[in-house]
Amino acid sequence: MKKQTEIITETPLLDEKGRALKPGYCKRNLYIYNKYVIRNKRRRIKEWDFYLITDGRIKIELNFFNISFAAALTAEVVDLKTGRSWSDMILEPSGPDKYTLSPAADADFLFHYRNAGRSAWFKTEGTRHSLVFRGKSKGKRFEINIRGDRLPGQESLTVLTPFKDPAQFFYSQKLNCIACTGTVRIGDTVLALNPDRAFMAVDWARGVWPYASSWYWTNGSTYLNGKRFGFELTWGFGNESHATETALFYDGKCHKIGPVKLDSDPAKEGWLSPWHFTDAEGRLDLTLTPVLHRPVGLVFAGIAGHKSDQVFGHFNGRVRLDDGTVLEIKDMFAFAEKAVNRW
Repeated sequence: MKKQTEIITETPLLDEKGRALKPGYCKRNLYIYNKYVIRNKRRRIKEWDFYLITDGRIKIELNFFNISFAAALTAEVVDLKTGRSWSDMILEPSGPDKYTLSPAADADFLFHYRNAGRSAWFKTEGTRHSLVFRGKSKGKRFEINIRGDRLPGQESLTVLTPFKDPAQFFYSQKLNCIACTGTVRIGDTVLALNPDRAFMAVDWARGVWPYASSWYWTNGSTYLNGKRFGFELTWGFGNESHATETALFYDGKCHKIGPVKLDSDPAKEGWLSPWHFTDAEGRLDLTLTPVLHRPVGLVFAGIAGHKSDQVFGHFNGRVRLDDGTVLEIKDMFAFAEKAVNRW
């Protein structure tokens, strides 16, 4: 495999024409993003800050984004045993700058929103992420209150991926292994996260995408040997010759790996059939045994929309860190998805 390009000093993300300047990856976000150099594709800019929290019993998603023609704030809670869900959404027609979003996933930042009986307060300060949402779902009071804490100096994975069109790019940062506490209130029922198993992942992304794209994404965190362990595996779109969006995380360090693949297409084999993941260098061999499949979204008439098939279950297998240490993975709860985008 061609050696991946690691960014080790602060680097402008885009040139004066809005093109990806130096594709690659970094273990701390060292890219400097200036979206105002994007001109011809300005209405195609997509930006989001997405938080995924789970303890294996419930899943919580919080997301706020600009997608050029609209801005939205979404909140969802899913009972992973039954598949039952509760959600609320704020959707506002807008230009590409409706919400001011964070400069990086782990940068100090405050997002605050209040309108029409809903409010949100998302704050990153130091190594802490505080997330509060208040609204209604199915006619009931719906509240989410989460606190997540990273390790001091914790590394992440940032990747700049170009597309065939030089005016298109995908810029993402993934934070794993954020230990969580918190509660969800649905009416008079209060659910508390299990602090021994609850973790947050942050999917922070900016980019100008082609109309049609599809990808796989799997992400998870747990405690292993008393330390925090996680993985981030995304592939399927863009030019990955400079860097892949794949890595292992252990005790605050990012261990970069190369291309990852599945033995077979779960859309053909059945979403609840085992998913077997391997990498090109023999550093990752994991099998996901799903227990829940959730189709989300819709592509209308095959030409417009977003659809993902999410599965949740247990991973087993082994991974190898940069120093050769082999970690055995047993019954690690995490998720995977295959997504299709047409807009």
